[in-house]
Amino acid sequence: MGDKNIKDTHKMLSDEAAKMGSVRMRFQGEEMITEFFEANNTEDMCRQATSGLVLVDTHAHLTDKAFEGEEEIIVGRAAECGVAFIITSGYNLSSSQTAVACAEKFDNVYASVGFYPENCMEFDCEALKEIAQNEKVVAIGEIGLQYTEGMPPKEEQIEVFEKQIKLAHELNLPIVIHCREAYGDCLEVLKRNQQFLKAGGTLHCYCGSSEMAKEFIRLGLHISVGGVSTFKNADKIKKAVIDCPLERILLETDCPYLAPHPFRGKRNEPSLIPTIAENLATLKGISVEEVVSVTTQNARRLFKI
Repeated sequence: MGDKNIKDTHKMLSDEAAKMGSVRMRFQGEEMITEFFEANNTEDMCRQATSGLVLVDTHAHLTDKAFEGEEEIIVGRAAECGVAFIITSGYNLSSSQTAVACAEKFDNVYASVGFYPENCMEFDCEALKEIAQNEKVVAIGEIGLQYTEGMPPKEEQIEVFEKQIKLAHELNLPIVIHCREAYGDCLEVLKRNQQFLKAGGTLHCYCGSSEMAKEFIRLGLHISVGGVSTFKNADKIKKAVIDCPLERILLETDCPYLAPHPFRGKRNEPSLIPTIAENLATLKGISVEEVVSVTTQNARRLFKI
């Protein structure tokens, strides 16, 4: 997606000063231990330990300029933090090609490919179909609708959204949906194309209401939870997350954007997925182990990884 639109899309809520923190993995015999830290540096104050957890970051942008030249470091650090799988997303033809190339470099990285609303006027169905048949592609996305200023006409967005939904059905791939200020139309499009949703999908970086989330879940879709759910004044999103069945929730970073509290304002990356998982556990009043176990099963089942 374009830099201007990225800044607009992710300008949410006012930032506050926050402490640095870290999450890391260690091994005790053959058992993997995840240690959570919250401190002024990355080597201080072990706060919580949970064992044997394997996480999935279902939406990242590893090919973003913010990670240029650091991809191996980022993927390695994520693995040390228990993030066993990462799905890196494209948003137009070139970024989708780059996402696939990145996925081919790492055994535990997969790609989603598609045309984001801002790029819908560039849509090339045949080229996308060819890319999507690569064995490392696990979804069509990110695709969807965004009705903010400066975006293409609604009619064009809807037409390309529907074409990509049908392409995903043809290839038996789930869809990764981007929706901003367009939840009503997004739901109508999905209802109209419900017969093409058999492979499932997810509302990435969900920021809608609890009521709307229930409608998407009725269509067999998932809700993807990211850093925004940790923000202090994100009450609407928190309610949606609390009300949503855990069996329909995925975890994501949308990195390098939207880092969770207490890292807000810093560069986000897949290694922060444990922070999002811990927050989700707190919101739902359940254990981190249950959150990780169920959301990882959800992701592996949906994306077949």
